[in-house]
Amino acid sequence: MKSYLSGITSVLTILVIPLFFIRLLLIPVFPAIEYRMPGFPEDSYGFTYEERVKWATYGMEYLLNNAGPEYLGDLRFDDGSPVFNEREVQHMLDVKIVVGQALTVFRISLALLVALGLFAWRRGWVDSYSQGISRGGWILLVVLLTLGGVALTSFWQFFAGFHAIFFEGDSWLFAYSDTLIRLYPIRFWQDVIIYIMGGSALASGLLGWFLGRK
Repeated sequence: MKSYLSGITSVLTILVIPLFFIRLLLIPVFPAIEYRMPGFPEDSYGFTYEERVKWATYGMEYLLNNAGPEYLGDLRFDDGSPVFNEREVQHMLDVKIVVGQALTVFRISLALLVALGLFAWRRGWVDSYSQGISRGGWILLVVLLTLGGVALTSFWQFFAGFHAIFFEGDSWLFAYSDTLIRLYPIRFWQDVIIYIMGGSALASGLLGWFLGRK
């Protein structure tokens, strides 16, 4: 029984850590911070910083609220033209669905991890629980280092491979003049991946080392 608890704890740890950092970056204020990062490219089609933050915030909020596609589809520039075209609105709906599923997995996994911790404490199996988290941390660290090496070698292939898993065909490809690319250029996603992988690697390594010692 203790071995099963330890194994399940390891799996949950592998899920919870990266999903935690994904949730952390989904705060609406994140684009405003990211756009101020050194070397972040300006919009070559004319968005000011304030305009970029305004429209990007709508996109981030849409991923977390209960609104339908019209939340983005009804947005208009001053000249009356749509901020997001139909293809962009459809892709953001696809992203919203994937994000919703990921956050559901995160909440369930975190709740189970806490529940197992309480169960282990009551049964006197805290050592097995800690070992499970430690093992999960080390496994996740190896996985992250491997994926990080792939991303460094060929970021575009890594990026395209990720989208191929979660989205159909080329539905995630857009023109450079489209609003989504202007708000979330490739540098944006490079930084997002660095933050998620870097934070997850640090957290998993610390948990693996500290709990492994104990």
